[in-house]
Amino acid sequence: MSQNPLLQTLEVATSDEPTAAVIWMHGLGADGNDFVPIVRELDLAGCPGIRFVFPHAETMPVTINNGYVMRAWYDILGMDLVRREDETGLRASQRRIEDLIAREIERGIPPQRIVLAGFSQGCAMTLQTGLRHPQPLAGLICLSGYLPLAGTVAAERSEASLQVPIFMAHGRGDGVVTIDRAEASRDVLEKLGYDIEWHEYLMPHSVCEEEIDDIGAWLRRILAGP
Repeated sequence: MSQNPLLQTLEVATSDEPTAAVIWMHGLGADGNDFVPIVRELDLAGCPGIRFVFPHAETMPVTINNGYVMRAWYDILGMDLVRREDETGLRASQRRIEDLIAREIERGIPPQRIVLAGFSQGCAMTLQTGLRHPQPLAGLICLSGYLPLAGTVAAERSEASLQVPIFMAHGRGDGVVTIDRAEASRDVLEKLGYDIEWHEYLMPHSVCEEEIDDIGAWLRRILAGP
């Protein structure tokens, strides 16, 4: 683990002895509470016990919001999202998420049973971390976000990450991260050989019931068995 203290987290476990974990990153300006209610909405019938971990990002001034201090995984420098990226912030948060993965491994959850999930900025962090993790994870859930530092992925990704299934979902009416940005990210990943399950919904920058149903079905599939 790094020398930084672990991020503060909220945890919800579906059994007393979970054998899988989902580390779920929130979006800009939110915190770990944002996605806690989704756990009870997911149909996880047949899944093993799962520990859901919801970390709180640190606070920082966010350029696009006039320097207002809020929880953020990295700075947003402009509406384009990818023309100017906060590489330092992205890599710092990647290390913090790696620390959370390491803690789950220490608690007895093998990496092949750990899912990374995230919404918007949290989606970007899911891809930033999951594609570079040296061991194969169980899967990546990427909601309403995009692939950050796309030009570095081919050189920096781990070979193990090619085994990792990726669930990508986006709203057709998303005015924050437009769907064409997500489609471009999907296309880059597919060209690199990743297995993408793509979903799009009639929704803005949010989550909908149909999407939650699809996430539950995907988790049941990848976490089935011991």
